[in-house]
Amino acid sequence: MEKTKLKIFFAYSRKDNDLRSRLETHLYLLKRQEYIESWYDGEILPGQNWNEKIKHALGTANIILLLISVDFIASDYCYDIEMKAAFERHKQDEAIVIPIILTDCDWLETPIAELQALPKNGIPINDEYWKDKEKALRLVAKEIRKIVEISLESEDKKKKLTSNFLSKN
Repeated sequence: MEKTKLKIFFAYSRKDNDLRSRLETHLYLLKRQEYIESWYDGEILPGQNWNEKIKHALGTANIILLLISVDFIASDYCYDIEMKAAFERHKQDEAIVIPIILTDCDWLETPIAELQALPKNGIPINDEYWKDKEKALRLVAKEIRKIVEISLESEDKKKKLTSNFLSKN
């Protein structure tokens, strides 16, 4: 039986690509363990329809990471398209949406505030509170690992229940 991998989608402003890349590096052990595969718009090849590719990746993701910054909030595409689609999938229990606060911004006045954000204390990753951004990113990755492991555990239980049911019939 093939190992289930969760699909992670990064919704972010391109101005925050450096932090997105660092976070993805912190999540790389989950990739090595074949728990996740990740996707971001930098994987779109020349000539491909970027809007269709983003919609497909967003629509099939198990976990959607909203990388929140002033630039994310200012981006019509990030805020009005990607975030709206993410929240819709979240409300339908089709995906887990995790806001990750990158920079100081007015996110508490947005629908993002309805969800538990990371870092847990709500202090942005690039805040001087974090003497080392890598520590903040590691803590965020650690929390994402917990969510991945819980999700995979429940996926395995669903598969076993389905398998047991089908073998009895």
